[in-house]
Amino acid sequence: MSEVQSSAPAESRFGRFSNKILAPRGASYIVGAVGIFALLAATTVTLSINEQLIVALICIAVFFIVGRRKSRRTQVFLEVLSALVSLRYLTWRLTETLDFDTWIQGGLGVTLLLAELYALYMLFLSYFQTISPLHRAPLPMSPNPDDWPTVDIFIPTYDESLGIVRLTVLGALGIDWPPDKVNVYILDDGKREEFARFAEECGARYIARPDNAHAKAGNLNYAIKHTTGDYILILDCDHIPTRAFLQIAMGWMVEDPKIALMQTPHHFYSPDPFQRNLAVGYRTPPEGNLFYGVIQDGNDFWDATFFCGSCAILRRKAIEEIGGFATETVTEDAHTALRMQRKGWSTAYLRIPLASGLATERLVTHIGQRMRWARGMIQIFRVDNPMMGPGLKLGQRLCYLSAMTSFFFAIPRVIFLASPLAFLFFNQNIIAASPLAVLAYAIPHMFHSIATAAKVNKGWRYSFWSEVYETVMALFLVRVTIVTMMFPSKGKFNVTEKGGVLEHEEFDLGATYPNIIFACIMALGLLRGAYALIFQHLDIISERAYALNCIWSMISLIILLAAIAVGRETKQIRHSHRIEAQIPVTVYDYEGNSSHGITEDVSMGGVAIHMPWRDVTPDQPVQVVIHAVLDGEEVNLPATMIRSARGKAVFTWSINNIQVEAAVVRFVFGRADAWLQWNNYEDDRPLRSLWSLILSIKALFRRKGQMIAHSRPKKKPIALPVERREPTTSQGGQKQEGKISRAAS
Repeated sequence: MSEVQSSAPAESRFGRFSNKILAPRGASYIVGAVGIFALLAATTVTLSINEQLIVALICIAVFFIVGRRKSRRTQVFLEVLSALVSLRYLTWRLTETLDFDTWIQGGLGVTLLLAELYALYMLFLSYFQTISPLHRAPLPMSPNPDDWPTVDIFIPTYDESLGIVRLTVLGALGIDWPPDKVNVYILDDGKREEFARFAEECGARYIARPDNAHAKAGNLNYAIKHTTGDYILILDCDHIPTRAFLQIAMGWMVEDPKIALMQTPHHFYSPDPFQRNLAVGYRTPPEGNLFYGVIQDGNDFWDATFFCGSCAILRRKAIEEIGGFATETVTEDAHTALRMQRKGWSTAYLRIPLASGLATERLVTHIGQRMRWARGMIQIFRVDNPMMGPGLKLGQRLCYLSAMTSFFFAIPRVIFLASPLAFLFFNQNIIAASPLAVLAYAIPHMFHSIATAAKVNKGWRYSFWSEVYETVMALFLVRVTIVTMMFPSKGKFNVTEKGGVLEHEEFDLGATYPNIIFACIMALGLLRGAYALIFQHLDIISERAYALNCIWSMISLIILLAAIAVGRETKQIRHSHRIEAQIPVTVYDYEGNSSHGITEDVSMGGVAIHMPWRDVTPDQPVQVVIHAVLDGEEVNLPATMIRSARGKAVFTWSINNIQVEAAVVRFVFGRADAWLQWNNYEDDRPLRSLWSLILSIKALFRRKGQMIAHSRPKKKPIALPVERREPTTSQGGQKQEGKISRAAS
């Protein structure tokens, strides 16, 4: 804090921070080079199977002994140990397990080996990315708001409903920033009169361009030419910001003039298809948590954070220097960040969710969104490969390469799932190895990969769930991967549908039919293997081969069934999603009687409050008063009681004008601490995670209309690391004390 108040130039203050980072980074290159040499040497040591088995058991014992400590050094040691075991496995696979007796067997064996090489390549890149996550903390702004920069808030929209967009606009208008230094713009590519009227009514500005060229990127580029703010905050039209967004995220950009981008997490207050449709959904971290909780934080260490399209602040000067947002690919966000970094700009990541949006409601929509992401990242890989061209450091190149090539997962995933069928149907043994050799080499490799990932990912991603997420999309993405690699200019930007409802339960056959066919074939292969083991007279070698491939096919079938279960769509008829929140309130009835309570959940539709209410009159009007939660403002929200029982009362908001609606948005979504519990999940335990994955298959067999019990993680108090402020002025012109500290507490 003292550095911020110092009179030293910004460059020197940031220089102390950067030297602190760069010093260990330089040392890490030296240690890394020595470590790579040692690893390569260790993988070439020739051992008998029994000796290798002893080494494997020792490595597993070392993992359990060292893994009990929680430190960065422990994580690095476990990653190096995992790399050693995996490289020995790779050496074994390359030298002892390929059989070329027939061209079919040789071809299938090489195909599986290539898939494994891809998996190992991604494993090692992930270890590199997460070697030292930066865990950047916010920097406070100057105590004098007159020194704060001007900001344009862009909210691009195309065909989304006004009901979704208006919440984001009202949330953006409620951001705590001097009103003469911020403008909110609705960028309407749909050219809709109702949006223009709403902008005029609420005080936002409205921009509609004459054409729709280059989709979202073109929309943003047009807006840049018609605005003048020093910085640009971009929000997808369903991402509602907290009121403290700019004060928490802007500090680093003001402090360091080389930072072109400050990215924050994408958090979703509504459940995605995996959470909503699976019985274990709410007990499992959402799919995106791994990227925003671990990977982006690791990228930040290497100065390789990339733009994710929303919830990010960009420096206008940097965007203008590269000629605007990239339009060559359908993922303009990541491509734009790459182009800025090629020009020498830095990027940053703050692992604090400061906005929240709507997740994809249906599985088919989720798959469509991921298909666009895959197409766009592969396009960048083809037209602007990070390993080629000027301007990037090695760490940046590798982090971008990891992000792009991670979307090649579809083909290897299908190969891994289908490989046991080669033996079960065609008697082609594509791994020529004894069970003892598999036990000595393959099992330790899998153990260390899974167990080390569990240590690194902690509560951000559970073991085995990546396989389910990938399998859901794999067969759809195979074609996208091949076509985009061959023809990178094909494909167009598509808007992800948000905010829909599902009136009835249904099975989404369109999103699951490839996996249903795949699962039926896998089940036939498993039956074929079981028949051979039970009824055929097999020699000991064939018996072991059938047993191993049956186990493999059973694992593949479990993953496929879990992926299919996500397509069993549950009914979703809520337009306003409930958000858990424990907030002290006071409720006054029409006679002036008051009762204190604590909210259970809030939404744009209403609020549930635990309170000792007596003499309930249905449909009576009340006033819900929130005191210190909104930064010292006493907010009075009109509501109507619906029902009350067992100490809990449920109310619906009485929203009769835009001022009341804005106040409700501010209360429901605008609290600075609203999303700090986003990763309140227990640390990963692989065996428990495997069991939960198996339990998720129950969704296929639940009765129609049967409710899914979603047990949520237990809340823990979290404090936001920001500094107390002097009085500042809000958008509404009111004097407010301790803006950041109280809003965030």
